[in-house]
Amino acid sequence: MDYPDIDLAPLIDHALLSPTATPEQVKKWCREADRFQFATVCVYPVYVKLAAELLHNKTPKVCTVIGFPTGATTITAKLYEAQEAVENGATELDVVLHLGALKTGNTDAIYREIAQICEETGQTVKVILETTLLTDTEKQLAAKICIDAGAQFLKTSTGWHGGATVSDVKFLKDLTKGQIGIKASGGIRTIEQALDLVIAGATRLGTSRGPELLQQREEKDEE
Repeated sequence: MDYPDIDLAPLIDHALLSPTATPEQVKKWCREADRFQFATVCVYPVYVKLAAELLHNKTPKVCTVIGFPTGATTITAKLYEAQEAVENGATELDVVLHLGALKTGNTDAIYREIAQICEETGQTVKVILETTLLTDTEKQLAAKICIDAGAQFLKTSTGWHGGATVSDVKFLKDLTKGQIGIKASGGIRTIEQALDLVIAGATRLGTSRGPELLQQREEKDEE
């Protein structure tokens, strides 16, 4: 398949979300993000301050995860975690949706949680839906709540329960009609996967393999 000439680098959140991540790895990820001009480096909250110092006055922003990876912490805990992350330099927050609340139809709790984080931090909020665990009806409901609550992106996955699929990205794109960004995340290992997801409607890609994807693209262009 001939792919269009898509500049992937500005769409990539360069993710370092291994539980064993170290400060040295954070430094490496930040150097790579700056070198390739990725959108963000996405790190655990404990590393936000370090990443913000390393990327000060540089193009890539600092993204972190809130309530990761289950989303099953309290609204108070998530809000505190989000506020602390912003104080430490994060400007993008990937918040895991409370799936139990969604499954039981507790839409008020979900709305309140997302709206409060959006309002009180004033930063870009991406809500992680964990699409592999949801029905289409639940995805539809979650998308509506997140848009109403002021989120800027829907994110497919944490990567802990499967990853992004073209069908899910297309579904979310058709559903939201450009009202909100779509971040495909989890299991993106090849340039073909990355481009297919962007063509399907992803406006951001979460992956730990950003440099490898760009290298693959370069090699294909040389063929």
